[in-house]
Amino acid sequence: MKPMGPVPPEFADGDVLTLGGRAATAWAAEAGTPCFVYDFAVIEARIAALRAAMPAGLDVHYAIKANPFGPLLDAIAPRVDGLDVASGGEMARALAVMPASAISFAGPGKRDDEIAAAIAAGVTLNLESEGEAARALAIAGRVGVAPRLAVRVNPDFELRGSGMRMGGRASPFGVDADRVPALVRQLIAEGADWRGFHVYAGSQALDADAIVEMQAQTIALAARLAGAAGAAPPLVNLGGGFGVPYAHGDAPLAIGRVGDALARALAGRPAALTSSRFAIELGRWLVAEAGVYLTRVIDRKESRGETFLVVDGGLHHQLAASGNFGTVVRRNYPIAIADRMRAAAAETVSVVGCLCTPLDRLGDRVALPPAVPGDVIAIFLAGAYGATASPAAFLGHPPAAEILAGAAGAADVPTGNAEP
Repeated sequence: MKPMGPVPPEFADGDVLTLGGRAATAWAAEAGTPCFVYDFAVIEARIAALRAAMPAGLDVHYAIKANPFGPLLDAIAPRVDGLDVASGGEMARALAVMPASAISFAGPGKRDDEIAAAIAAGVTLNLESEGEAARALAIAGRVGVAPRLAVRVNPDFELRGSGMRMGGRASPFGVDADRVPALVRQLIAEGADWRGFHVYAGSQALDADAIVEMQAQTIALAARLAGAAGAAPPLVNLGGGFGVPYAHGDAPLAIGRVGDALARALAGRPAALTSSRFAIELGRWLVAEAGVYLTRVIDRKESRGETFLVVDGGLHHQLAASGNFGTVVRRNYPIAIADRMRAAAAETVSVVGCLCTPLDRLGDRVALPPAVPGDVIAIFLAGAYGATASPAAFLGHPPAAEILAGAAGAADVPTGNAEP
């Protein structure tokens, strides 16, 4: 038997899993399985807790790549200060719900048409290289618009203990810190509307001290760069990096400690940043624990002494839970039988998907109550990097339905998987 991660506390009470005030099995019957259900009350509580913990005046941005589901984005947008996008498609979604001045566009390899669309709309481009800067300035010059341009910095440090480190090394992301001042001076000299710095050193960190250290280093770096460039940044995006507890032994991030330390750091920030605004950019931390992937057992089989629960979902919808999305060691996400949450675990089983590959394993030798065909399996931590981060077209299975529960008028089931 292998351990699994902790069930989010919002869903841990009661024998029957409820989402948005309704039994998970009822959602599964209405939408069909597999399906994702996102409980918006959990997201609202997350945003409120974050606002309470962070210093007053700190902007909160939502990174759309974590979950771009339309109804969810509609509900989140009024509750945050900005949206961060990483493609022209995400930008179009963001522009439908947020003023262009509150949207930033990051990511390497932006196409000329994406750059042109961002400039025309008034979206801030987070430049990833001098070459991208040259293209943006040339495009803006042809249309006679002063482009809103920030510089994404490849810092000379990393976020300790992060699941994905994005600083302190050669990187396709951002401009190396020592080359940033010259680029800022060029942007200003050529008439761009320079919007500041974007610094993202890593993601999925649960160590509050590591995040505190990273934020302090980011503030110091922004001050040095501003001094060398001779211009104060209007905005310093401190990145995010806030992690969530996916696996056994993980503990929630202590955001109170992060917020207290950040308040002290901003209160004592260098003079070069006195007029600057600050933001944090979060995706996973806001939405991951609000989502549950529901999939139904279609077969139970025994093989060489092991029991397999074969479900109608799989890694084509929830790649991360299979251990094939950026993890080195496969660890079990929290899993439960949706209508027997408190029942005693009586057997060790592997929960496997419907795809014809041994990689399609959603739970590896986990302890569960006895389950039979027809039972609904709940896989937690499915609110971020689920449906759109998974190979949905693999083997031609239909997409999973997605539902936003708990937000007035926002429930949506876009795919027709309902039971007859």
